[in-house]
Amino acid sequence: MAEVEIYTSALCGYSHRAKHLLGNKGVKFVEYDVTFDRSKRTEMTERAGGKTSVPQVFIDGKCVGGSDDLIELDLDDELDPMLGIAS
Repeated sequence: MAEVEIYTSALCGYSHRAKHLLGNKGVKFVEYDVTFDRSKRTEMTERAGGKTSVPQVFIDGKCVGGSDDLIELDLDDELDPMLGIAS
């Protein structure tokens, strides 16, 4: 199974949607809440190549983008292989 990290914000519906998708797939992930944590937000922005929106999802250290990107990967049948989930 891949290592998954997600930077989120408490009041962000997109963050909740991305976590829900991952949870439905049985994926364990490390969550970093950047709502009030400036250092984690800076870390996220640097890791995500300047992107400042949440969520930002990383699979095995690679930024795959936000909630819409995650859903698109899933619809294109590309997410499960990235996560190490057998179809």
